[in-house]
Amino acid sequence: MASEMTRRTLIQGGLYLAAMAAAAPVLGKTRAAALSFEEYRSHDALELAGLVARRDVSALELLDLAIARTEAVNPQINCVVERLYDDARAAIEGGLPEGAFSGVPFLLKDLGIALEGTVTTNGSRFFKDARMDYTSTVVERYQRAGLVIFGKTASPEFGGTGTTESILFGDTRNPWDQTRSAGGSSGGSAAAVAAGVLPMANATDGGGSIRIPASCCGLFGMKVSRGRVPRGPRNLDTTSSMSVIHAVSRSVRDSAALLDATQGAEPGSPFVAPAAARPYLEEAGRDPASLKIALVTTPVTHSPVDPECIKAAKNAAKLCEALGHEVEEAQLPVDPREFFGAARPVMGVGLVIRVRDRERALGRKVTRDDLEPVTWERYQRNTALSAEELARGRQTLQRVARDIALFQRRYDLILSPTIATPPVKLGVLGLNQDYASYERAAINVSAFTMLYNATGQPAMSVPLHWSPEGLPVGVMFAGRYGDESTLYQLAGQLERAQPWFDRVPAG
Repeated sequence: MASEMTRRTLIQGGLYLAAMAAAAPVLGKTRAAALSFEEYRSHDALELAGLVARRDVSALELLDLAIARTEAVNPQINCVVERLYDDARAAIEGGLPEGAFSGVPFLLKDLGIALEGTVTTNGSRFFKDARMDYTSTVVERYQRAGLVIFGKTASPEFGGTGTTESILFGDTRNPWDQTRSAGGSSGGSAAAVAAGVLPMANATDGGGSIRIPASCCGLFGMKVSRGRVPRGPRNLDTTSSMSVIHAVSRSVRDSAALLDATQGAEPGSPFVAPAAARPYLEEAGRDPASLKIALVTTPVTHSPVDPECIKAAKNAAKLCEALGHEVEEAQLPVDPREFFGAARPVMGVGLVIRVRDRERALGRKVTRDDLEPVTWERYQRNTALSAEELARGRQTLQRVARDIALFQRRYDLILSPTIATPPVKLGVLGLNQDYASYERAAINVSAFTMLYNATGQPAMSVPLHWSPEGLPVGVMFAGRYGDESTLYQLAGQLERAQPWFDRVPAG
């Protein structure tokens, strides 16, 4: 393993790939001894790919380490719900592409992502045997990057809550405290990364589902701009246009390099984010120019925020100021009733379409026993939505996006807590409860995050704070639409100033 100073030097300069190529050995060099788990966990995904490229370790050895760790921790935290071990070995034996992550183990989220021949349950009993007959475009790009897909991670039903608990698979537990939620809906991916199964994993975000679990599990999570990563080829867009695909990771540069490998339109893309001037991996090694940052501690819901989350955001503001940025407190120009009133029909119609498409595939109607209680209630409430309600909801969200864009003429970034509370106890946010009880508990889970799904802006959760009880508390930065570059620049700067990579849960 390279020394920590070497790691940071390479991160700062964005020169990892060049260094990896320069260090490539001649054929026939004696290989080093097999990695221990501790050594495996001490590397990010780009470093693991470098070991494979130098033939210091094989892709099969990395896969065996990932599988062994999965089998060791999954009985406790319940993060992997479909094992694809034989498929992964076959992919390696068939020869991997020479991509940025060649030989690195990888997991897909079990929600809205297709890999031909495998089941995508969407966390729902109604989809428990929904076998895919195609592969998502983004998954093809993962494969071209050399990633080795060996399983799928847990999600709540249809990603409908900020925790990862389901009747189908049970509760996913937070590696930092197994009585608490790992967040959602990408909680299975976040728990797997935090527990050391792998350095990064696929995740999606329709209301905070990358950033919330990143905050809960002490990880970096980038929600990319609408239209940055393709969603096809079958479902080129979700009905709400709010959900995006990317990842949770331990290092900033892994997230940046993965986005370099997966970004870009596909045929028929309804949205295409503006092209970046430079690769995101390069941006992660650049310090940004002095930024003007708005500090927002009042969520769109105007509901209470835990003092620990306020403290996390204010400490992040102080760190930014110490790095030469200007921070001032501000209020978002968003009316909560207008915003959430518009979001309900826009998101609700997507649920109705998903369920009715499955009804047609199965040749029968959905029943109460097919869906979790909260999902069933949502479905019943949204079946009567009118075209006018949907159209007016979309118009309102477009106005909100315009208002935030005008607000950000004054600010490069918006800083806030990621969520309004540290990781909650399991059972609080699950969909298997009375609807009214759930609504009372859930008001804060996406209080800060969902706005940027509606506007389409990029936003990232950065692991800069832990509570006195040792629970991760993320902070969020949102950028202008299409400007992931500035976010990656700041993320890399924050990572160098206050490193978190080696801060991992015990066990």
